[in-house]
Amino acid sequence: MIIKSLVLSDFRNIENINIEFGQGLNIIYGDNAQGKTNILESIYAATTTKSHKNSKDKEMITIGRDESHVRIIFNKNGLDRKVDMHLKKSKSKAMAIDGIPVHKSSDVFGIAQLILFSPEDLNMIKNGPAERRRFIDMELSQINRIYLYNLSKYNKILVQRNNLLKQISNDMNILDTLDVWDEQLVQVGAEIIKNRRKFISELDEIIKPIHSRLTGGKEELQIEYNPNVIEEDFSDKLKRGRSSDIYNKTTLIGPQRDDVTFYINKNDVRKYGSQGQQRSTALSLKLSEIELFKKKTGDNPILLLDDVLSELDRSRQNYLIESIGDIQTIITCTGLEEFVENKKADGRIYKINSGKIDD
Repeated sequence: MIIKSLVLSDFRNIENINIEFGQGLNIIYGDNAQGKTNILESIYAATTTKSHKNSKDKEMITIGRDESHVRIIFNKNGLDRKVDMHLKKSKSKAMAIDGIPVHKSSDVFGIAQLILFSPEDLNMIKNGPAERRRFIDMELSQINRIYLYNLSKYNKILVQRNNLLKQISNDMNILDTLDVWDEQLVQVGAEIIKNRRKFISELDEIIKPIHSRLTGGKEELQIEYNPNVIEEDFSDKLKRGRSSDIYNKTTLIGPQRDDVTFYINKNDVRKYGSQGQQRSTALSLKLSEIELFKKKTGDNPILLLDDVLSELDRSRQNYLIESIGDIQTIITCTGLEEFVENKKADGRIYKINSGKIDD
């Protein structure tokens, strides 16, 4: 699968852009704050319905404008697919696939498999568990529609249960109604835990040889899934923790509190790894995603690299570029570094200035 073209209007600082992408390496370069990241954000938002920067819809609309439009044409196996995203300040976003309106995020998820690598991802290893859970959810949702359905359902049940916990603190007569929500939470949550465990196990197998090659065989990387509760104990622990949940007015047990640990040579990278090791781990993780997507979908994902080259040393830069192979890659950078210059014959280059592509 590849992106053939992108049309933007009134998206952040971009008034109007029409880009046709090549099948291989596509380089978008320019000074900071010119709109490079905005292009990648528009692609990500239109194919996942959410900004990778966790921005609200109205924040992606150009200041002073009421609407924004993103149109992407994909091609898979010779067939074109069109995705339209229409953002409005006063209304919910409108999405359409091949001109037909869709009303659920799940209808858009999976139409294209994207892997985004940004400077924020380099900090995912050392930051809090919420970012690692988000990584799992975003990747699994693109390759497993049942997981996406269960995750959405679980989050809705969780909201209902938490609202009920707040009400119970003022009215204990409705305590028994918790049983209904607990049963649903356990049923759906168990499926999420099972899928996350399988995903991390598969990723662990893939990442080991990748990280070994990246570090010249000096480091062995391992990923471990740390569920807050295992499926078999979920129901029992939820009941035993009910008084704490009521006191805290929130659900303290469940996959919403899962985490993942990365080990290099059996040492926790988050606690004991150097900055270089943490960045190598993040890079290995992204490269592993590519291989897992290929395995699960039988197709290459589309790779978006948002100004990460400047954050990596030369050896990691080279390893990343060499690993891309035949994958369509859209990369942003502030300048045409030497190794990128050597790739000119392999891809297209665009210079962006004040939200406009220079001819």
